[in-house]
Amino acid sequence: MFEKSALRPRAGLRALVTLVTVAALPGCARLTPQQANQDYLVYVGTNVADPAANTIYLYHLRPATGELLPLGAMKGGASPSYLTVDAAHRHLYAVSETQTYLGAPGGGVSALAIDPHNGTLAMLNQQPSLGASPCYISLDHTGKNVLVANYSSGNVTLLPVRPDGQLGAPAATEQHQPPTGPHKNQEQPHAHSFLPAPDNRYAFSADLGTDKVYGYQLDASSGKLRPLPAPAFTAKPGAGPRHLTFHPNGRWAYLENELNSTVTALSYDAKAGTFQEIETRSTLPAGYAGDNSGADVHVSPDGQTLYTSNRGDNSLAVFHIAPATGRLTLVQHVSTQGKTPRNFALDPSGRVLLVANQNSDNIFTYSVDKQTGKLTPTGKSVSLPSPMFVGIVPDFTK
Repeated sequence: MFEKSALRPRAGLRALVTLVTVAALPGCARLTPQQANQDYLVYVGTNVADPAANTIYLYHLRPATGELLPLGAMKGGASPSYLTVDAAHRHLYAVSETQTYLGAPGGGVSALAIDPHNGTLAMLNQQPSLGASPCYISLDHTGKNVLVANYSSGNVTLLPVRPDGQLGAPAATEQHQPPTGPHKNQEQPHAHSFLPAPDNRYAFSADLGTDKVYGYQLDASSGKLRPLPAPAFTAKPGAGPRHLTFHPNGRWAYLENELNSTVTALSYDAKAGTFQEIETRSTLPAGYAGDNSGADVHVSPDGQTLYTSNRGDNSLAVFHIAPATGRLTLVQHVSTQGKTPRNFALDPSGRVLLVANQNSDNIFTYSVDKQTGKLTPTGKSVSLPSPMFVGIVPDFTK
């Protein structure tokens, strides 16, 4: 749990937040009173390998200014690089992105209870991920199962969630198979994400090594996965699919390709569980010739804007989403003000974006123009060791 010295008193904090005007950020003037007064908690996963160290950090986010107030740090297992929180904000789940776990080959998955009064975490239990270097975790929409992508071993695993929030033993695992792509980093399958479809009928895993998105029929009640007879989507050779995200309308999805620094707009067939390419766009500024790898991708809550991150160029690419077609138009590139932006997140109202710079040990915040999607640095940042993931939830402690 938290170290006492790491905790900051919350007395007077909420009163202070209500005094900050929403006009402090551009593009926020039309927010409802409820949105204007909403503030958030931020959980940050790190690449700290020592399981005895504090590895998950907690902040209070003031969306009116983009300020992050440190609330503490907690033990979350070794290298909790990716996190997810259940819909009721009662439990947090984290992967341990390791090659060995409790003396056995592979990584691990942790279940942690969230204190409803202050957001702090307490370990409930841990389970093996049945694969090496788990790098992504999500919950299916019933909250009954967690879905884990194991990067180094190229497989995906489903673990059931017990009524008390603890994780059961892995109930299903599926191995991705060659052939792999032509890039030097595609020597074998590399599962890089695993998430449910909007209607929870399918789950999809983007595999960097094989240039494919694999689809599985998902039975949330029984905790079973059944592979589809063919990949849900095949990317261009050497693209290296990494992260997939759905548009709020459920008809489109966007695939971040790590190895060729592109993003692919997709139409989604919810009946068949398959995707068709709409278009593919570069995520890099024109003329950039250095090394780069694409990382994260998110759609704004209003569905108007797509954001991706570049590691090497160290920028965020901003695209307008055409409301009739899902096609992309470049709006902006903006520096992440650090090195290796592995992950970023938008708050649920779409007012603020936080980017985690893994190799410069910092998180920077940006205000979002609600009309154009453009990002403006707020000048606010925090420093912490090797931030890998930022998860933003409403402040439920009020």
